Amino acid sequence: MTTLITGSAGHLGEALMRTLRAASQDARGIDITPSPFTDRASSITDRAFVRDCMRGVRTVIHAATLHKPHVGTHSLQEFVDTNITGTLVLLEEAVAAGVEAFVFTSTTSTFGSALTPAEGMPAAWITEGVTPIPKNIYGVTKTSAESLCELFHRKQRLPVIVLKTSRFFPEDDDDATARSLHSLENAQANELLHRRVDIEDVVDAHLLAARRAPAIGFGRYIVSATTPFTQDDLPMLRESASRVLNRLFPECEALYAGQGWKLPAQLDRVYVNALARRELGWQPRHDFAHVLRCLREGRDFRSQLARDVGIKGYHREMFGEGPSPVA
Repeated sequence: MTTLITGSAGHLGEALMRTLRAASQDARGIDITPSPFTDRASSITDRAFVRDCMRGVRTVIHAATLHKPHVGTHSLQEFVDTNITGTLVLLEEAVAAGVEAFVFTSTTSTFGSALTPAEGMPAAWITEGVTPIPKNIYGVTKTSAESLCELFHRKQRLPVIVLKTSRFFPEDDDDATARSLHSLENAQANELLHRRVDIEDVVDAHLLAARRAPAIGFGRYIVSATTPFTQDDLPMLRESASRVLNRLFPECEALYAGQGWKLPAQLDRVYVNALARRELGWQPRHDFAHVLRCLREGRDFRSQLARDVGIKGYHREMFGEGPSPVA
């Protein structure tokens, strides 16, 4: 049974292809960009190409997308073409080919303005029940693609799982202020508290979703590292996150000081993965407690898979103001 991986030249696509190949499972990688993990190269908007690639496929994991870092370099129409039309073509051809499970990689960015509470309000507790308020064309097109996935389950009975992944890219933040506050490793360790997930855990979630899709039918899940916080912590997280962290992890400040790192001053949102853990049986291994264990033992807190995939970047050109021209 072949698994079709779209976006096989990207971070997640490569990670999926590496994992499936290592397990000797039949996987077919497609991407518009040739790579060692791309078996066939063309656009997912090319229906004849997609139809041919769908032959013998029983599972589709659709990770191909234009991302937020492309907002400043690609047109609105290109986002619609790739993220909406490309998804539609894949769904239609999956139904025609008798695909048994379709997993769509979405993003927590679809929540948009819902992620930042008003001044003086507690940090936001982000579950699947929060209504998306997209802030840019990336969020709009990913939200629309999620709706297409749900429509195809309702109308065509295609088993579909939507995974709303938080940050797993290894690059610097595109926000200059964020880059100025912490080193890259420090920032990403902090983000595992509330808005980041290791790519190895993302791969595990996708493979579990593919197996569970026929039984679930349709599901939408947040995929982010397990937070140590509860809803009772939300007011103080917005005021002084370090106070909460020192209560939960008394040694964290000393361990951070040994690296020259700083704890976050405040947090504005917390992603909650409880539904994915409960319904998919997902057990992410990389969280803030894992970071502290690694600091005690002098180890890299990133998974081996994250290190193997490495930094790819989203653009061929370099930008003086940061990794992408996104404000």
